[in-house]
Amino acid sequence: MMNNLLVSMNAILPLVFLVGWACVLLLVDLFIPARRKGWTALLAALGLLIALVILIARLALQNFAGQPVSAFGGMVMVDGFSTFLGALLLFSGLVGIALAYDYNQRMGLERSEYFTLLLFAVSGMMLMGYAADLIVVFLALELLSIPLYVLAGIAVPRLESEEASLKYFLLGAFASGFVLYGTALVYGATSTTALSGIVAAVKAGSHDPTLLLVGGALVLVGLGFKVAVVPFHMWTPDVYQGAPSAVTAFMAVGAKAAGFAALLRVFVLAFPVLAVDLTPVLWTLAALTMILGNVVAIAQSNIKRLLAYSSIAHAGYILMAIVPYGQKAVSSDSVASALFYLVAYAMTNFAAWAVVIAVERSAAGGEANEANDGLSLDSYAGLGRKHPALAAAMTVAMLSFTGVPPTLGFVGKFYLFRTVVEGGFIGLALIGVLTSLISAYYYLRVVVIMYMREGEPEVRREPWLYLTAYGTAIATVVLSIFSSPILRWATQAILQLF
Repeated sequence: MMNNLLVSMNAILPLVFLVGWACVLLLVDLFIPARRKGWTALLAALGLLIALVILIARLALQNFAGQPVSAFGGMVMVDGFSTFLGALLLFSGLVGIALAYDYNQRMGLERSEYFTLLLFAVSGMMLMGYAADLIVVFLALELLSIPLYVLAGIAVPRLESEEASLKYFLLGAFASGFVLYGTALVYGATSTTALSGIVAAVKAGSHDPTLLLVGGALVLVGLGFKVAVVPFHMWTPDVYQGAPSAVTAFMAVGAKAAGFAALLRVFVLAFPVLAVDLTPVLWTLAALTMILGNVVAIAQSNIKRLLAYSSIAHAGYILMAIVPYGQKAVSSDSVASALFYLVAYAMTNFAAWAVVIAVERSAAGGEANEANDGLSLDSYAGLGRKHPALAAAMTVAMLSFTGVPPTLGFVGKFYLFRTVVEGGFIGLALIGVLTSLISAYYYLRVVVIMYMREGEPEVRREPWLYLTAYGTAIATVVLSIFSSPILRWATQAILQLF
């Protein structure tokens, strides 16, 4: 038994190392002097970097196409899918630390536990990618969510930060209940919670179709909250606005990637039998999410709320990839395009949020106020004249969100729309194209304000922040030109699911 445990732990070594590093860092931080708490951030970044090196080294040894490995009695699956997402999530954690390193000090959030909580959140996100059992999905959901609840409210005594944390916690707990209840119903229908066991029960005809359908629908509701699809999106604008911007930037990428990791693995691998019943539901959810996210974003005057509704809209675009999941002819390409789009969204999102953090100011008296916090759209007036490099980074991000070449957003949407059309869902693809055109209004409005209006924006000159803004903006353009290796890696990863 001990040998099996060691083999299983070795299979998920990057995750085991990261959890161990986070636990040790929690203790080491107690002995770091208050004036040198920046060391905690550097140690957290070192842990993420080592975990990423371990993951990539293993991937290179397997020539990027190693055989899937089952661990912990089949509850965890290590394959190309989990490795791809693990690399993306570890990278997101590193960028999250870079964004928060100087921001926390500027905003009076010098709390060293911030970075330990971030490591635990990344651990939960990675576990979500590894999950091959609905119970592990639930545990991963809680492991990534609880640190995020705390991080959202870490800007004490700002009331809007505490409010964001409370809203996120209450609605998150409610959504977790849906996942748990859905898991119980799936177990009642198939006598197992393992994804492979569910497939076997369906093939053998030893399942209750009605109970399985209801259970799958409840799991979809719970995970739909995590990725912020309509109508489970209500928490997103308030939490994005109230939480510290560095937390919001990390959460917008990490939580969404982890949520879609579970959605893709569960519904593509375990529930293809529900395709006929759930396809209309997924079609409707994707369409409503794209429409509402893009239309409501037009009315926003706060940049954080605008990006929140943008995040909702992009959840709809990614959800399109799951609609044809019952068709084996297109499933692998469809899900690979979803993974590629997650990479495009991560790069674009980090570029935009880095500029937002650079322009944001600490509010007087500890309370947020659009007139003095640098978060209104008017705060970007004159940025193109006074800080052309930052304005260029924001322009690249806005164009990529819209889907304008040559950006990763354009390439990602091209692959998504192509696979949806190949799946026969032309109407959904048309909705995606039309809502992308609508999104051009509010994205390009930011660009117009930066270059066409006079103003005196105040910008924080923080090295890590600038490196993140410029680096991700350049990557958004360069990787769109050399996108084939990423798409090839995503395709190889997905083929192991089928």
